[in-house]
Amino acid sequence: MLSTKLFPKAIDQHKPNKPLVPNGFGVFYVIISAIYLFLLYFLPGQNYSAALPLAGCILFGGFMGLLDDWVDLRWRYKAFLPLFASLPLAVQREALGPEATKMATYVFGKIEFGPLFYIIIIPLIVTVVTNVVNQLGGLNGLETVPPSIVMIGIMVTSPEKMILLVGPLLTYLLLAVFNYQGKIFVGNTGSFAIGITLASYAIIANNEQTLLISVLPFIFNSALILLNAFLFRRIARLIFKENKLHADNKRSLLTLIAYYRPASERRLVLIVSLLVVLSTAIAVLVWFVG
Repeated sequence: MLSTKLFPKAIDQHKPNKPLVPNGFGVFYVIISAIYLFLLYFLPGQNYSAALPLAGCILFGGFMGLLDDWVDLRWRYKAFLPLFASLPLAVQREALGPEATKMATYVFGKIEFGPLFYIIIIPLIVTVVTNVVNQLGGLNGLETVPPSIVMIGIMVTSPEKMILLVGPLLTYLLLAVFNYQGKIFVGNTGSFAIGITLASYAIIANNEQTLLISVLPFIFNSALILLNAFLFRRIARLIFKENKLHADNKRSLLTLIAYYRPASERRLVLIVSLLVVLSTAIAVLVWFVG
């Protein structure tokens, strides 16, 4: 990998002595994924038209994250910037023909949304998923391992499109190895890019239901954070003490776990990852049964 000297350093808040760790390695995910998807798109004799809009969404997610790393975007902008990624997805979705504006649900079957699918459903999925994935972070491995699990789940349940995510998944898994060891941070560049990848691919593959079940732990985490931030003006925080993470509040998924069971950073990441494994396994199982 490139020399870490080329990347800005960020403080690892949950380690003894708070070491400086190179940040922003998510840029590798953005660049490699985009190159991979462009190569797929121009591959002779193959029809991977969806690769181009997916590459565009990943590049936009990476740009958004990079902008946030530079200027620390306010949440009001983070919430709405992903809407721009909805435009190429709406165009690509049209290629599905009569199925373009239908979304499968496990309870009510396929629902026809008509024009509302482009106006409301696509923007809502992209905005929510991108932001909830970005919000579940702050510990080594948390920005990389759980999203990788979700990516594997949506690939399994859409085998006809899974080739689109082979390159991105392998790249992110490589980053996850270094991130989990505390050697690098992917930064907002990586977390926004992977979040928008999941949302965009699910829309392209008409696989929104699997995605939404898989990201339930992310949504739960964001709901706790936003509820406390907007209603009570309180933020979640972890306390590093005696080589374990403690919490005196229950304002996020992480603090909820640490409040009842203080744990090391790796153990806390493992618990959250197992929750995502559970939600993704349920989504995959329901897909097979359905």
